[in-house]
Amino acid sequence: MSPEPEAASLTAGRPGASRPAGQCQEGPALTPGRWELLRALGFLTLGRPGESSRLAVSLGLHPWTAAEHTRAFVLALPPYASIYLGQEGKLGGEAADRVAGVWRATGLIPPGDADHLAAILALYGELGEMSQSAASQAARDRLAHLRSAVLWEHLVPWVPPYLAAIRRDPPFAPWASLLDRALLREMALSDPPGGLPLALRDAPGGLAAEGGYGDLLDALTAPARAGFILTHDDLGAAARQAGVGLRRGERRFALAAMIEQDPAATLAWLSEHARHWACLHRLWSRRRPGIAGAADPARWWERRARSAVTVLRGLADAARAAGPAGG
Repeated sequence: MSPEPEAASLTAGRPGASRPAGQCQEGPALTPGRWELLRALGFLTLGRPGESSRLAVSLGLHPWTAAEHTRAFVLALPPYASIYLGQEGKLGGEAADRVAGVWRATGLIPPGDADHLAAILALYGELGEMSQSAASQAARDRLAHLRSAVLWEHLVPWVPPYLAAIRRDPPFAPWASLLDRALLREMALSDPPGGLPLALRDAPGGLAAEGGYGDLLDALTAPARAGFILTHDDLGAAARQAGVGLRRGERRFALAAMIEQDPAATLAWLSEHARHWACLHRLWSRRRPGIAGAADPARWWERRARSAVTVLRGLADAARAAGPAGG
């Protein structure tokens, strides 16, 4: 698979292929460059010198500097499914294994970073091209089924929240908007499943007041548990508003230090952060009509974020009633 298309290939037409019964039909205006565009958007997150700059220009995007790329895709928001769907909010684990399983199902050897956004989009585009050139209807149906699984099980569950987070950084907003539109188009061209993705059905428990201080810190830094994404820049904003010092280092330790300094103010900020994210999830859900509420990943994220609001407000109120930290 070659992840970088020539600029002209983004507008060059490809022969259409019949779709399995029951799925939306592709109009000819939607076919040109479809797979190349998705692969290109993923490839940009890898930041390979020279290649990514030329590719960004071909997509009408302003190239990122090496510092900008590192800040976003290496330090603040690494684009790995396992970080946003896993129990600990870290690389690896079951979320990564699930994506690797799709590669093996296609007869391909999964890369070491199979759950990286670039790898998932490359796989999705490859399956699309393979289905168009397949010799039999049975082969096209099987490839279309695998591609649908990649979309609904390994992209839709986490990419929309990820894009909502990274588009707050101005240099990445145009890229996020372009991928957002492309993802919405793919969803419109594919029948949604009848239930939630497995990663969300098997997701770890959310925030719980009775879980203890350590569990709270763990949950706040694991998006699938908190219902929202919390970056180090977010913690900086929280520290300024709460009037506490921000410790350098891992988010969990920085957050622990903030809560120790002023638990009421820090927890109150976090509850507002969760409320804001619940609204973002709700807006995303409204853009995708036709998905049953119980099967809508955006509604799942919204419910989890709203649950976090309740827990964090309760903890903030309790801390406020207990008086100043250390009092």
